[in-house]
Amino acid sequence: MGIETYQRIAVFGKKLTQFDNIDDTLPAISEEAKAIINTERCSIFIADHNTNMLWTKLSDGIGRIAIDMNSGIVGVTAITEQPVIVNNPYEDERFLSKIDEKSGFVTRNILTVPIFNSKQNVIGVIQLLNKYTGDFTESDEGVMGFFANYISGTLELALLIEGNKK
Repeated sequence: MGIETYQRIAVFGKKLTQFDNIDDTLPAISEEAKAIINTERCSIFIADHNTNMLWTKLSDGIGRIAIDMNSGIVGVTAITEQPVIVNNPYEDERFLSKIDEKSGFVTRNILTVPIFNSKQNVIGVIQLLNKYTGDFTESDEGVMGFFANYISGTLELALLIEGNKK
């Protein structure tokens, strides 16, 4: 991916400053991540370390998902703090195929990338599903890692604001 991709991320970063709540921030991040890597779906999982859960406010296409942090490929990313590429999910024992069964969706490939807060703790995971052209690559992983770093401050602020409302 070329410099245009990184410039696009910088422009998007400026747009993010207009959002001050989680309900606007998460869909905007999801849509931009899908466009950058050219994927069918994107979900942003938020890490709740108090309950050891990962959850989405709205998962692209199927509503809210909540899973134990010790399960699934998203969980592996949250626990290990490392990106994961799985280009054959139904052959990977970590893959939660029950979510596909419940939704009717067929996952062809997965890229997950951790999102860190200012203290370098995982606050979330970006999950991209079904790249339109081929498999996910290390280049995709690198771009999404850059993207995750770029959006992390906005997401951290939105989560703090959300937490203070409760």
